[in-house]
Amino acid sequence: MPVPVPRQRAIPAVETGQAPAASPGGTSREVALRKRETVENTTHNSLTLLLIEDDPGGSAMVPELHDSAGRPIRVRTARNLTEAERLLTDDVHCILLDLALAAPGRIADDDELAVLRHVLEIAPRHAVLALTASGDAERGAEAVRVGAQDYLFRDELDGRLLSRAIRYAVERKRSDTAERRLAEGRLRAQENRRLERGLLPTPLLEGSSLRFAARYRPGRSRALLGGDFYDVVRTADGTVHAMIGDVCGHGPDEAALGVELRIAWRALTLAGLCGDALLGTLQKVLEHERADDEIFATLCTVDIAPDGRRAGLCLAGHPSPLLARPGRPAQLLPYDNNGPALGLLPGARWPRMEVKLGAEWSLMLYTDGLIEGRIGQGRERLGQDGMVEMVRRQLSEGLRGEALLRAAVNEVRDLNGGELTDDVAVLLLDRGV
Repeated sequence: MPVPVPRQRAIPAVETGQAPAASPGGTSREVALRKRETVENTTHNSLTLLLIEDDPGGSAMVPELHDSAGRPIRVRTARNLTEAERLLTDDVHCILLDLALAAPGRIADDDELAVLRHVLEIAPRHAVLALTASGDAERGAEAVRVGAQDYLFRDELDGRLLSRAIRYAVERKRSDTAERRLAEGRLRAQENRRLERGLLPTPLLEGSSLRFAARYRPGRSRALLGGDFYDVVRTADGTVHAMIGDVCGHGPDEAALGVELRIAWRALTLAGLCGDALLGTLQKVLEHERADDEIFATLCTVDIAPDGRRAGLCLAGHPSPLLARPGRPAQLLPYDNNGPALGLLPGARWPRMEVKLGAEWSLMLYTDGLIEGRIGQGRERLGQDGMVEMVRRQLSEGLRGEALLRAAVNEVRDLNGGELTDDVAVLLLDRGV
């Protein structure tokens, strides 16, 4: 059977952009500009209605239509769903569907709104008006419950009523779409927050006398997780292992890589690896998982002996930890043997340094977000020396544990004059007498 040709209101060639508007004179460039402006105005400003009805004389029931600015509303007519799917282009704003349209064989006919459901399925972004008989208001109301924006009575149509209904349906569809996208965005944000919160570490310190505190502030707006990562575990021999690291960059890819490195570090540590062997294996993990060969990560690892008086320190391009002990000023641990960041040099080595801690101490590990914030409006940054002086003062004021970390991060942010652009992670291990 030949496919019927859809009936459509005759549109002047100039309106469709197929011919220039008649004008007295003017260069070809001016004509082309007028043609482009006409097409843009037609595409972006005028409304287009797709009428789906199978009455051979049905197009006559649609009167002359105008939008709120008085511009004609273009009308396309499809006599069946096959034509409708072909005419349902992106410039269609609203569909006027006759609910009396016969359902094709591929659609179950036991549902009187099966055709409407099909139209809603193939046109999820379009406004839909249902057309029904004046004595069938219940069917029209059910059409709205199914998903149509409104319903109209076939024998009560006039140009003003239909034009207003089309504008209302289009705006309501836009509002519904915006509301749905907002709800979906909120749901995704909630899911992301739950995911990020679940990816933050839970320290494994059962059986240890050390006290643990941590502070985390990602640089990405409204994020919970950034490219910084940390972890603390106690192995079966009583050794406490602590780690903090920083993947270059601040996006979700860097955050995911940081989580992978943290989990790999925990698994390798619990398996008995330490020092150079552990860092070398982590570098292989990074090289395999990173999205770009230029991505690297800095890392600081500390393994504290079971007696709590000494530790081993490995640095991979990372700032050295800060050690505070009673009666002595807080100071940075040695960083002369600082090795390269992970991912920079194939076959690199990371020497392990022995450090004496003493009987009572606090050890603070941090990422460079804590020291790279600016001081005031100038270009001067806090730096490690400024951080050491700040922590010394806060310790002298009696701050310890969570209170110390909270005060340190807040003061760095205040000195910066607002939120820090880089991720900040700080962890603190304390040993008392």
